[in-house]
Amino acid sequence: MVRLADLPDFERAHMLDKLKGLDEFSARPWVKPPPLAECRIAIVSTAGLQVRGDRPFGPSATATDYRIISGDTPASELVMSHQSVNFDRTGFQEDHNVAFPLDRLNELARDGMIGGVADFHYSFMGAAPIRKLEAKARELAMLLKKDQVDAVLLSPV
Repeated sequence: MVRLADLPDFERAHMLDKLKGLDEFSARPWVKPPPLAECRIAIVSTAGLQVRGDRPFGPSATATDYRIISGDTPASELVMSHQSVNFDRTGFQEDHNVAFPLDRLNELARDGMIGGVADFHYSFMGAAPIRKLEAKARELAMLLKKDQVDAVLLSPV
């Protein structure tokens, strides 16, 4: 992934502009989760991932939907349709855990470090305007609740 300092001035300003209006979010958790060793965890990524054969994401500026990725999806079936010219896909191509660390979560569950891994995980297209994602994020929160997820591993790409 490109470093902010390496972007042209106009692109850096565009990226930093996305942060405006987010200062109202607190870093304080909304709820007290169970101990990590009891938590059921899901992944939410912004890597523009989908399962092979699923519909690709549209243009990043308008892609406010997400894709559902089953926890038993083989890495060979994950496709990245992230459309940003600033995004280097090399890391993902070498090891999908860079953007979607499902193998690492499963290892943590086997070792008893976390309580379990959710049945479903989710991916957004990361370049969409943050405020336009809110409706889908609320929808996703209901799906996570239905899947009895206690915590989410955010994988921002």
